[in-house]
Amino acid sequence: MFIHLGNDVLISAQSLIAIINIQDPWSEGIQDVIDLAEMERKLVKISDQQKNKTLVICDDCVYISPISSQTLFKRANNFYGEV
Repeated sequence: MFIHLGNDVLISAQSLIAIINIQDPWSEGIQDVIDLAEMERKLVKISDQQKNKTLVICDDCVYISPISSQTLFKRANNFYGEV
C-alpha cells in the first residue's frame, strides 16, 4: 500500500519510519535531521516553505509535506490496521 504525501508524491507504507509535525517553531533536532538529509541529497520538499507541516522519514528519503501530521498518521494507520 502507498501513502499520498501531497502534490502527486506517493511512498510505500512499508518504508515509513516516522511522521513528525514541523509547524513552527522547529526544534534543533528537527533542523539537524533536515540539514543532514539535505547534505546527503535525500531531502524532498513537496511544498513551498510557507506550507511545510510534516517531516516524513523513510528508509531512503526524507520528505517535507504540506499535509498535516495527523492526516498522514491516519493514512498510515489505515495501512497497518489492515495487516
